[in-house]
This record gives sequence, structure tokens and C-alpha cells, in this order.
Amino acid sequence: MHEMSIALAVIDQVESAVRPAGATAVSRVRLQVGELAGVVPDALAFSFQLACEGTVLAGAELITEPVAARARCASCDRTWPAGMPPRLSCPGCGGASVELLSGRELRIADVSWLDAPAPSPTHEER
Repeated sequence: MHEMSIALAVIDQVESAVRPAGATAVSRVRLQVGELAGVVPDALAFSFQLACEGTVLAGAELITEPVAARARCASCDRTWPAGMPPRLSCPGCGGASVELLSGRELRIADVSWLDAPAPSPTHEER
């Protein structure tokens, strides 16, 4: 199940970003997941929850946002929803010179965390 390796990579990237910022806990991670990325969202969510235990992300909510696959024909410039499995020939002119515009994404779009509380001034600092 490659969703576990994806979850571990997301956790590593988030921890690398939030720890220097002083985060004490991550409450939410929002991922954009392309229709053609080969990721099963439920399996990713399960793996994410397991892999978060013992990290600053423990208990964090994982929100996955699907990104539809879209393609464009190089010959006639028409765009269309490529779907799954992807339709990679132009429905307008039948051309096979196609560019995939979206659908392969696997991107951390947003992270919400709690900052460490600001230290209270000591009696001498007042």
C-alpha cells in the first residue's frame, strides 16, 4: 500500500515546516489529490492517522480535495475533462498530441497548527 509512504512523506514535510515556526500541534492538513494520482483517499486517510501517532500531527484532520483530470489538444487547443481512465485523444479533432493540464497533483495545499504560547515575562522583565 503506497498510501502509507505518501502519508509518511506528507508528515515529514509538514513537520519540517511547522517545527521551526514553533508549532506545538497540527490540527489540519489539506491535500490536493489528482484524479490520476493513483491515490485511494480512504487508504491515505487511514495511513495518515496511523503514521501521525507520536508526532506533532497526532490527531490532525486530513482533508483531501480531488482535482479533476483535464487535457488540452495541441492541434486544435480544445480542453476537456480527461476522466478516469483518462481519455488522451481529442474529442474534437481526434488528435493524439495531448497535454495533461491537471489530475496528477499530490500537493499539500494548507496546514493549520497551534503555536507555542508566548512566554510570560518574568518578574525581573516587568
